[in-house]
Amino acid sequence: MRPLVLAVGKPRICAQEIEGYARRLRVAGLGLGFVRKKEELFTRSQGMRRVVLDERGRLFTTLGLARFLKGWEGERVAFLVADADGFGEEDRERADLLLSLSPLTLQHELALLVLLEQLYRIHTLWAGHPYHR
Repeated sequence: MRPLVLAVGKPRICAQEIEGYARRLRVAGLGLGFVRKKEELFTRSQGMRRVVLDERGRLFTTLGLARFLKGWEGERVAFLVADADGFGEEDRERADLLLSLSPLTLQHELALLVLLEQLYRIHTLWAGHPYHR
């Protein structure tokens, strides 16, 4: 899996932590981009598997998500993070996977940070690194 994470707006509250995980994930080929409008998420992710973060989405354990994503090995996968308004029904229908990070509603920048941490954890799990215990 070759991940691309796209988010609406530049982070402010978790910017340093987000950049830290993005830096760690670049060695795994992660791309991280910020767009101004939600529609740009879908334009930039054209031709890729799309994982849309949404509170109505599927909940996974870390190991469960790692197993699921392993099925997309070798494919480009875009993880899409909306702004505070979230995604509409039409947006959700364009997803290959609706992913919920928690049954709680998370502020969008915090959701981005949690997503990056989980992608890093999954990467280290696949690499046999002790980060994931």
